[in-house]
Formats: sequence, C-alpha cells, structure tokens
Amino acid sequence: MQINVVLADDHPALVAGVKYALDSVSTIKVTGTAQNSSEIVSLLETVPCDVLVTDYAMPNGAFGDGIGLFSYLRRRYPDLKIVVFTTVDNPAIVREVARLGVHSYINKADNLDRLISAIHAVYAHALYYPNEGMRQHQPAKPSSGTTGERTELSKREVEVIRLYVSGMSIGEIAKKLNRSKQTISSQKVTAMRKLGIVRDAELFRYAWETGLGGTGSAPASDEHATGDVS
Repeated sequence: MQINVVLADDHPALVAGVKYALDSVSTIKVTGTAQNSSEIVSLLETVPCDVLVTDYAMPNGAFGDGIGLFSYLRRRYPDLKIVVFTTVDNPAIVREVARLGVHSYINKADNLDRLISAIHAVYAHALYYPNEGMRQHQPAKPSSGTTGERTELSKREVEVIRLYVSGMSIGEIAKKLNRSKQTISSQKVTAMRKLGIVRDAELFRYAWETGLGGTGSAPASDEHATGDVS
C-alpha cells in the first residue's frame, strides 16, 4: 500500500521540510507540491492524489484559500481526503472546516508524527481532529470502545494495536516482534473483536480517545479489519 499525497503551502522552506519527513515514510509518496490553490487544482488534475495536505491561508491562487477553497475542493473532488496543516487556531474556523467535511485539522506546532498519523487515519476513512474541543465533529465511537474495555486485551494484543495505529504495517510488526504475519494479523483481529470494532477507522478513533495510540515513523492501515498490510 502507498498513499499518494499532494503537499501545499506558500512557504517553500516548510514544504521542503515536510516533504523530507514524508519521503522517509514507506507508505507515503509525495506526488506533487503546490504553493497556491491554482497549483493544487492543476496537480489534482494531473497526478494521483489520495490525501491533500494543505495550509489554510495561501494567497495568490485563482481558487482562493481557506473555507472557499475547501468548499470548492469538496464539491469538485468528493473522494479526496483533506488534511489542513496550519497555524490558524480559531475554533470557529475549525468548526466550519469540519462542517464542510474536511477530514483532519492539524496545527503546525504539533510534532510531524501527528501529521503522519493524520494522513494514515484519513486514508482509512477516519476523521482526525486531535484538539479535545473538536471531538464532537468525529463520528460516534463504537459503543464498546471505552477505556475500561482495554483491560480485556492481552498484553500482546495491546502491543500489536499500539504499533499498528502508531506506525507499522502487519509485516513490520511481525518482523519487530519476531512473530509470523499470520499471528500478528490474528492478534489484531482478536483485539478488534473484543473491542466491538469492525473497521480500521474505528480502531484509530478508539486509540486516540483512550490514549492507546503513540507516534511512529511509518503508520499504515488496511481498508478492512482482517486485512494484512505487508
């Protein structure tokens, strides 16, 4: 699996730094960079893009920026996953962005590992709004996905889930823990069944809400709960 990402920001040095970090992640491929909305749309028409990582404020583009741009992108590219990566930290703006259906909103002051996690989360069809005040904009968590449920998981199951949501594929976890891919996949599925979780999007949300998720350099996720990402 490889996630195609377009990266947009009007500060070239920031773009270069973030691209360097993303290029080190085996499951992410930066297919293009842009400095304004015109360049974003041009890239979306010409290169593969699963996830757009973009700043909120980028002047000088034909399609504007901020709310206007995101509204346009949601209409024209309804399947595109959007991660807003910005210094703009206005709760009203964040609420409006969430209302438009933007999948994630990350502050540039956060560690880049959070951006990497966001890319993998939205690719797995989850919303990622790590700010506590934005939790109401995420889909409702599974009824059994509570903090107390975690005690039902074995130590090895917790270990597998933690590594999976924070930075590793099934194959990478198997290599790290010196277990077979089949064993790791089985432990992941068993843990999800105990938690009443069916899809990876729910697993990501559970991890964020309970503090089970960590940070990692190469997160990966499959579309279905029983998938085996190598």
